Amino acid sequence: MFKRFSWLGAVCLCLVGCRSVPPPRVDSQTDEVQASRSNANLKTNVAVHLPRHPYAFTLCQKLNPVWWFGNADEPAPPDWYRPGKRARTLMWHLRNSCHNFTWYVIGIADKPFIRVGKYPARVSNPNGGWNWAVCEYKQLRLPFVDYDRGRFEFYCGWRNAGNFGMKLNFLQEREKKKVPQGVNK
Repeated sequence: MFKRFSWLGAVCLCLVGCRSVPPPRVDSQTDEVQASRSNANLKTNVAVHLPRHPYAFTLCQKLNPVWWFGNADEPAPPDWYRPGKRARTLMWHLRNSCHNFTWYVIGIADKPFIRVGKYPARVSNPNGGWNWAVCEYKQLRLPFVDYDRGRFEFYCGWRNAGNFGMKLNFLQEREKKKVPQGVNK
């Protein structure tokens, strides 16, 4: 009888494991928290993404091609975009065409997910060079790869906010322009 319990106890201990370090705390008031770990055994970092707004988009909305061209986050242009210029609203919609499609149809920005990678809370490696990440939502794994060196930048995949994006720039300015707060680069 004791043999059975010791064997069962050993199996349970292996399955449950032992954790001497508490898990990283997630602040529910921020939309993204980087739970970086600098342990020598870990080669990746983790970022937790929590949606800013509790969106409840219906399946009909996500399957409607007309809705794909809208912008559920900012339907009207913000004050900083082309102040006092003509066709401001039209240019805003052209600038952000397919916003809903890349963020909510093929993207997972409206869902809570975990992003694992080299610099998961960022698009680019802050030191230049390669950055990679994978967005993990339930059983879905969405890849991302970025290369940034000097005046060249390339990326393709699901970015840190859960939206899909592609970029290929050859001649960027040496100093990157400061983007107003609230604008996703």
